[in-house]
Amino acid sequence: MLHVDAHAMEAAQAELTEQNIDVVRLAYSDLIGAERGRDLLVRHLARTAGDGVAFCRSIYGTSPMGDVVDIDGGLSAGLPDVLAVPDLSTIRPVPWEPGVAHVLADVYNPDGSPAQESPRTVLRRVIDRFATLDMRPMIGPELEFYVMEEDPAAPNGWRRYGEGTGNVYVAGRKGDPENTLLAALRQLERFGLDVVAANHEFASGQFEINLWHSDALDAADRAFRFKNAIQELARIQGRMATFMAKPFNDEGGSGFHLHFSCWGPDGAALFDDPQGEDGLSQIGRSAIAGVLAHAPAITALLNPTINSYKRFGPDTLAPWLIDWGLDNRSAMVRIPPERGRAARLELRLGDASANPYLAIAALMAAAYLGIRDKLEPPAKLEGYGYDVSKADRLPGDLPAAIAALEADTELADLLGPQFIATFLAYKRNELERFGQWVTDWEFREYSYHL
Repeated sequence: MLHVDAHAMEAAQAELTEQNIDVVRLAYSDLIGAERGRDLLVRHLARTAGDGVAFCRSIYGTSPMGDVVDIDGGLSAGLPDVLAVPDLSTIRPVPWEPGVAHVLADVYNPDGSPAQESPRTVLRRVIDRFATLDMRPMIGPELEFYVMEEDPAAPNGWRRYGEGTGNVYVAGRKGDPENTLLAALRQLERFGLDVVAANHEFASGQFEINLWHSDALDAADRAFRFKNAIQELARIQGRMATFMAKPFNDEGGSGFHLHFSCWGPDGAALFDDPQGEDGLSQIGRSAIAGVLAHAPAITALLNPTINSYKRFGPDTLAPWLIDWGLDNRSAMVRIPPERGRAARLELRLGDASANPYLAIAALMAAAYLGIRDKLEPPAKLEGYGYDVSKADRLPGDLPAAIAALEADTELADLLGPQFIATFLAYKRNELERFGQWVTDWEFREYSYHL
């Protein structure tokens, strides 16, 4: 329930003032992972945020184009408020905005109950389920993205930054002529995001930055901040960074890989067992099985856009089938070779457009159900994947994925019925709007001959 510690708020205000910070940016994730928030003057922080900062609840039903979807308790209910309450443990100075600090918010209903549409709330629900098993879920996120430069001659007004072929896994100016990645890496470290490595990816203008593993909520917070920070740093340079799943027809998509493990209360690695098959414990094997069993449903949250499904296909290094393998990058679930405290699974299903809170919640919910029910995984993939005779296919488009999510009542109940209803309404509106839009492909395909 909603509770604001007035003394802690006043202490935070005093500490920020001593650091010559005069503005706090209060921020939270909307349904698609975009940052929503408000800048607050520090000198009035305790007064302004003491009872929460009001926002219209329909922000969870607002599309990228500004359409307002009528979610439950939204438009048809008269556009009521929710309250954003700063989580003071997340205050961080913004290194590229002198005098500004950033703080994440938890979102509540006016009656003090957590807002069920809030992605941070959804993730907390799943973390609480792991607590009942005496398990501490750990997540290590890896995110890819494109950096683009304005180009009036390009069809969409943007071209890939640093065009050049074959620059996968290079560092320095060869694939990044102005060292933008290096500059971003340093700023992200100063922002306290615990980034550890960065490199050029397969495509021109495509980069990857890895974040160190940590408790699930902290990892999601850092991934959320990371995505918005990368976009903001690009804007400062007059560029655009995008985490869109597949922005170009002639280049590959951007992934969002999640490394997942569980630790016991004593810090023991619960996925590790030197005597177990493949060095994995029964808990680890059941987690794998749960992810596979609920893969069609979690696809909707890990691949949440119409564009997401254009990233899939054979030979893309993006998953196409529901399978797992040992150190096999053609499988949906890869088991890296390390064991001991590093024993983990890597879910390669997600694309970079996924909301970090929801992607992590979906992975963990599926794994929880597998652990709870002591599921056993099928035979692991041997050799190169993408063979439809070896495993079932993932949903091939967004309508199939959201239908699978709705049908998986166990997973939906775990994530929260109200959240699921909101997510489904939002995505069906997205599909409806897309179905009515005349695309460039249609004009090119039909206009001359028909």
